[in-house]
Amino acid sequence: MRREPDYFGDEELDLVYIAKRLSDAKAIEERFTADGLDYLVEPDEYRGGFLFQTVRTGAFFYVLGSTGDATRTMLTEMGYKPQPLESEPT
Repeated sequence: MRREPDYFGDEELDLVYIAKRLSDAKAIEERFTADGLDYLVEPDEYRGGFLFQTVRTGAFFYVLGSTGDATRTMLTEMGYKPQPLESEPT
């Protein structure tokens, strides 16, 4: 279920996906909610573009660190490319 930042308190959150399109963000929210997954989604900026990089706004999806791996697997099964762990090479 979509939660506010205060819900997670001092728990470590894991950035699992950056939705660049509204349709992707809605599909992910529907799946996370249907599966009963607690998540945080916030708008934030990222750099995009190949030749001409620009700053764009996307929906950043966070989950508890303990559910990060399972959430990445779910996103992959849905056809999305999740964010790698910060310790993983990109």
